[in-house]
Amino acid sequence: MTATSDLAGHQLAGGLDGRHVPVAVIGGGQAGLSASHRLSARGLEHVVLEKHRVGHEWAERRWDSFCLVTPNYQCQLPGFAYADYTGDGSGDGDGFMVKDQIVGYLRAFARSFDAPLHEGVAATRLAHDERSFVLSTSRGTLRADQVVLAAGPYQIPKTPRFAERLPAHVVQLHSSAYRNAAQLPAGEVLVVGTGQSGCQIAEDLHLAGRRVHLATGTAPRVARVYRGKDCMTWLDEIGHYAKGLDEFPDQEATRYKVNHYVTGRDGGRDIDLRAFARDGMRLYGRLRDVDRATGTIAFDDDLRSNLDGADAVAESIKDLVDAHVDALGLDAPPEPRYTPVWEPGDDTPTSLDPVGAGVTSVIWCTGFTRDYSWVDLPAFDGRGYPTHHRGVTSVPGLYVLGMPWQWTWGSGRFRGVADDAEYLAERIQARVARKVAA
Repeated sequence: MTATSDLAGHQLAGGLDGRHVPVAVIGGGQAGLSASHRLSARGLEHVVLEKHRVGHEWAERRWDSFCLVTPNYQCQLPGFAYADYTGDGSGDGDGFMVKDQIVGYLRAFARSFDAPLHEGVAATRLAHDERSFVLSTSRGTLRADQVVLAAGPYQIPKTPRFAERLPAHVVQLHSSAYRNAAQLPAGEVLVVGTGQSGCQIAEDLHLAGRRVHLATGTAPRVARVYRGKDCMTWLDEIGHYAKGLDEFPDQEATRYKVNHYVTGRDGGRDIDLRAFARDGMRLYGRLRDVDRATGTIAFDDDLRSNLDGADAVAESIKDLVDAHVDALGLDAPPEPRYTPVWEPGDDTPTSLDPVGAGVTSVIWCTGFTRDYSWVDLPAFDGRGYPTHHRGVTSVPGLYVLGMPWQWTWGSGRFRGVADDAEYLAERIQARVARKVAA
């Protein structure tokens, strides 16, 4: 017998090579651990394989000032809500955990039910040989009757191909490698992308006194607080988190929606790109291309529409809140709506010479791609997305968990992954029962 080291020094007995398990869960983040919790509750034997350590993605691929954008009380991992983690009442349910606290929360969750976890185990190939799934790993090969893919959607950092055309002296980092302003050489910084990462990193650099150039996109925004309550709490009360994908007219478009930008930093506040511009940040439209000969960066002429679109979404959420307050007669005093503090002029630049502007760094906040190249099964569409319904894929016995909008807005978050894990655990148990009956 061998022993695989678990978090906090705990020793999990039992090797992997040659083993046959009823269920293998790939990934030891919030999704994989949630699946493990629900399987354990049913007495179903399984293993959880984690390539690194629990919490690795949060600890190693987030910047120093990173924190959640949803209130802590919405961290509802199965059987282990935020209040269970803090325990003694010292926690701030309306606050926003910073990354070290998030890592601690996840590791405490794994300990809370003694997850059958193997850390430092990379899955290298998954196939099926008509008898069972065959899973090759860095610690040997095992078989499983059923498999849950819970490795998350944010696997390979994505940068545009034209990034290679920038001048050689310009330091380029993906958002997953950014830590703080001191990491970068002196000079101005171009941040590309205005999803949550782009906006928060731009703010981090701005607060550090760096001159920031920000290439915007079409990501929406949301106010932090409206009518006396966090907007995320309003949306929770309205039922937005529980709204299933089948309730939306265009499910595919919904599944690929970009998250609203806001921040939990320093207790939480709005991120207003117009205010950044008013205070000296340079805003541009979407980055379109980099000239191969000169390194000049070209932007689309869509800055105004990007800002207006983000504001329109924020105001539409306030409309939902107003309707909810009125329908229930809640005591939530009205407040003035947002008034833009800055408008782009007709002379908004659509190009940038990085050398002339003194830009020495570029942070690519352009997202991630999925990597299921190691899964040798017909479970994916033409874009490499798993074909599934609520996590049940087109391959019998194969499941996915933790995907954004897997079923609800909360599927990829601490708020909703427990419900998805419960749904899959029921299907897994039913499949086991059918096999026993046969």
